[in-house]
Amino acid sequence: MPQTDLTGIYQEDTKALSQQLRVAESFDVVNRELESPGGKLSFYFVDGFVKDEVMEKIMEFLLKAPSENFAGEVQKVMNRLIPYVEAAAEPKISAVITAVLSGQIALLAEGLKGAILIDARTYPARGPEEPEDDRVLRGARDGFTETLIFNTALIRRRIRDPFLTVQHFSVGRRSKTDVALCYIDGSADPKLVRSLADRLKSLRVDSLTMGQESLAEGLLHGKWYNPFPKVRYTERPDAAAACLLEGRILLLVDNSPAAAILPTCLLDFAQETDDYCFPPLTGTYLRLIRISIFFLTLFFTPLWYLLISRPQYLPDWLSFIQVQEPNSVPILLQLFIIEFAVDGLKLASLNTPNMLSGSFSVVAALILGDFAVKTGWFVPEVILYMAFVAIANFTQPSFELGYAFKFLRMLLLLFTGMFGLWGFLGGIVLIGVLAATNKTISGKSYLYPLIPFHGPSLRALLFRKPIPKDGIN
Repeated sequence: MPQTDLTGIYQEDTKALSQQLRVAESFDVVNRELESPGGKLSFYFVDGFVKDEVMEKIMEFLLKAPSENFAGEVQKVMNRLIPYVEAAAEPKISAVITAVLSGQIALLAEGLKGAILIDARTYPARGPEEPEDDRVLRGARDGFTETLIFNTALIRRRIRDPFLTVQHFSVGRRSKTDVALCYIDGSADPKLVRSLADRLKSLRVDSLTMGQESLAEGLLHGKWYNPFPKVRYTERPDAAAACLLEGRILLLVDNSPAAAILPTCLLDFAQETDDYCFPPLTGTYLRLIRISIFFLTLFFTPLWYLLISRPQYLPDWLSFIQVQEPNSVPILLQLFIIEFAVDGLKLASLNTPNMLSGSFSVVAALILGDFAVKTGWFVPEVILYMAFVAIANFTQPSFELGYAFKFLRMLLLLFTGMFGLWGFLGGIVLIGVLAATNKTISGKSYLYPLIPFHGPSLRALLFRKPIPKDGIN
């Protein structure tokens, strides 16, 4: 049975720790031994995770320390010998192993019943560039990175409030991924905070292989057939800080450059950072245009197909929307083919080098579309309306909500093609039922503030309010 606690016997402790860390098998897990006046010292660390200059100074200091300084309890020895900001005493081998693999330095010395953990880690990280999918015309240009501590610092830079609380959790039996639960004490729902903390502690998974998506699937147990997302993500620190000030809770996962915002209702997706970077009138106009165009993508092609397939419902003043030169391919099939083709082009563009992405877009949009019409696969009207839907889908940055609307639009198209007007109306009712029966992680209605109705909250979501003179909302 492997040793669980450090005994204070130097040879036994170093042997047990080297075996469990598999130092001999892994070249990047390093055991550096030194001879000091007080006895032997062993440093355990992962190469590439430590700051060399800090490591060198600590080693140099310990080599010059008098021999009597190594005698005594590990906590007292640490207080005497480790002149570094972040250090802790740890008696358990399992905790030491997790700390070393997370990037900390473990120090063992003769006579010490325990290890001294020195948090002098540094992670390979990119700069906080502006996110690709959530740009603004005016405002901050920084974004979250894959390093958890950097992301919490970006939030702390914007909210200098002692009530801003960041709790740390380690999730995953094998990965032991760092997860941070961020909220403002007194603003966030305390029951939801406790519930999320308990779920994170009790979550039993091997690893968070897909980062925040794995965490969301472990915390949220929704119905698979309901496509509406219950989590909203942002890669912008300013948007995350604004959500915290509104009483929301953030989940940050190490190696994921985004914050998960909880709880999330449907109308929360209507807000964007650009709304607040312009005067209230301009911000309100942008928000209303975004909401209108995005919701139009849900009904645009099903309603057009209903009107051209059932001419009795088509008024004379809309007669120009009829297909002028029909071909042998059913219109409904054309619409579905292009729905799938758009996703295929998206997947292809993800694997296209940046230097070729512009050329790829021109080829896909002009040449393929033009030849598809000339060869008789599609009619021009289908290309036009599906192009509008594909472009309008990007009026909001959430991919999850975009695909939810896509699935529902295809379902509405199918119902309309099968049952005509009654299928169109029945599809709308089904969409409403799916949205109304969905619940946020806090158990509240997904359609709040519509259901239950709350006028002030609805106005705040639809209209950009000016900041009051006293600065308090």
